[in-house]
Amino acid sequence: MRSEFPKYTVQSSFIDNLLPEELALEIFHAFPDKSTMTLKKSLRENKHVAAQMNQYNPILEEIVYAFQDPGVLDLVAQITGIQEMVPDDRLYAGGISLMAQGNFLNPHLDNSHDKDRERYRVLNLLYYVTPDWSHEQGGNLELWDEGPKAPQREITSHFNRLALMATHEKSWHSVSEVTVDRSRCCVSNYYFSAKPLEDHEYFHVTSFRGRPEQPVRDLVLQGDIALRQGIRKIFKAGIVDNKHVYEKTKS
Repeated sequence: MRSEFPKYTVQSSFIDNLLPEELALEIFHAFPDKSTMTLKKSLRENKHVAAQMNQYNPILEEIVYAFQDPGVLDLVAQITGIQEMVPDDRLYAGGISLMAQGNFLNPHLDNSHDKDRERYRVLNLLYYVTPDWSHEQGGNLELWDEGPKAPQREITSHFNRLALMATHEKSWHSVSEVTVDRSRCCVSNYYFSAKPLEDHEYFHVTSFRGRPEQPVRDLVLQGDIALRQGIRKIFKAGIVDNKHVYEKTKS
């Protein structure tokens, strides 16, 4: 697995049968109804997310933070070769997500930093828990090694699979549209580091592009990137407070 991870521009690998099947099923059945989650819907994306973990079944918070255990962190470092990573207990853009029929994520680069812009985002951990999920149902992780205009490869969101994906200036990725009347459920974590994976410093906002068959959407989204990147050059913290964090004092 260590030799598999760095093979591509978007470094990645996956682990199947991560947990005992009974536990993985318990996590899946604990997922909330999508109506209780935040819907993020635009030209960029269409999905349901949640980070305020104390509002849901306790097992969901337990599995989210299990990936932040020092032993897990050390094991992931051995698999990826990425050292000096730290988890994010505030779950900035992490937590849980649910994608229903018609939901999708367009090709994008994740925000390069944490919420306070102090550390670089270096690794995504995506744990899929929907049983009997097949490639044909969509909702699969797409990795664009040559950028958002070239063919992509896919990691199917199989039940009880953990996908690991490096994040940097070239880690374009997306999620294919869910094609069935089911919920693709995922537990998400992000690791950060004081050092970027690239050999130079950089900053970029979450940057979405159109798919090759979406030229008009691509132009609109490129304009969106330029506008938001320009704003962040003037206002380091941005002008809109990102609510996708875990406020542990909030019930």
